[in-house]
Amino acid sequence: MKRWLLMIIMFALLLSGCSGIRVGHYHSVEAHDAQSNQMESQNISVTNYDQLCQALVSLTNEGIKSQVISFAEYDQTKLDQDMRKAIWWVKTYDPITAYAVEKITFEKGTSSGQSAVAVSISYIHDRTEIRKIQKAKSIKNVRQLIQTALNNSQAGVVLLWEEYKQTDFEQLVEDYAVEFPQLVMETPKVSATVYPETGEQRVVELKFTYQNSRETLRQMQSQVSSVFSSAELYVFGKGPTMEKAALLYAFLVERYDYQLETSITPAYSLLQYGVGDNKAFASVYAAMCEQSGLRCQVITGTRRGEPWFWNLIDVGGVYYHVDLLRCNELGGFRTWMDADMDGYVWDYFAYPESVLPEPENPETGTVQPIQDETDPT
Repeated sequence: MKRWLLMIIMFALLLSGCSGIRVGHYHSVEAHDAQSNQMESQNISVTNYDQLCQALVSLTNEGIKSQVISFAEYDQTKLDQDMRKAIWWVKTYDPITAYAVEKITFEKGTSSGQSAVAVSISYIHDRTEIRKIQKAKSIKNVRQLIQTALNNSQAGVVLLWEEYKQTDFEQLVEDYAVEFPQLVMETPKVSATVYPETGEQRVVELKFTYQNSRETLRQMQSQVSSVFSSAELYVFGKGPTMEKAALLYAFLVERYDYQLETSITPAYSLLQYGVGDNKAFASVYAAMCEQSGLRCQVITGTRRGEPWFWNLIDVGGVYYHVDLLRCNELGGFRTWMDADMDGYVWDYFAYPESVLPEPENPETGTVQPIQDETDPT
């Protein structure tokens, strides 16, 4: 108790009077070191329960470890109960507190003749980690922050989502890796923790675990980027869309005598060592097309009952199926319409329909699909 009274006296000597409660936008996660240090040497005065809750939120959001709070004109009969209730509330409902704080304790006393408490806060995530929290409002913002972390092979990202919606983060990461194989060398294992369990605003802590080091992944990314640039130059200034699509097929498929195996580094293994599966071929081909100005997407489905990935190319508004491995089986680049995709199953509502335009309104500049009657499927 003597030690606590000494701390109160030291605070009192530093004060010229009781300051009002620092109440701002308490969800701010910007760096305010000067303000944070100042708060630790200033008193805070509250007059009601709401101000008390706000004061605790301000402390935890700034990463403050200790603070004296004075209770001017406060109902003393409720002080102990309100402190416990406010601590429970801030740990339960404030996102940053739920994420960062391990424990909040207090000890009652007096300061300058007023009732006061000395608050002590211990953290799981300290002030430096709190400062790294990034704000996101919409799912679009969330995707952008996650994508930036993946592009840089970061170990994770922590974000304050102001309009939280339940999300399959593992699928979100997987989808982005398929769409941008030239940027994501390895799809990490994803661990997601959300703080708190309820509320419109929540902190989302995502951890990414890779089998390769960050330095290795960045080196791989550089090498893959070089190959993508070569592919882009390979078709630059060439003919219509279908011709470019055929050239990119030749650039990709005819590079190696491929080994059809699954790799944890799809684009790198495919382009550097000729090792890949149908998913790697489809994702790399689609990304090469997009980088070269062609509209192409990856279709997820099955072929002959097995999981399978292939492509859908947009040629002047007409969509064509391209299965690189099936083309390779048949000896060259080919396209198919929906009606020709025997043995394939996919979500027909998730992708554009692939049908030829009506003869009376032909699409100029398109190429009719090449059919092969000896197709084994």
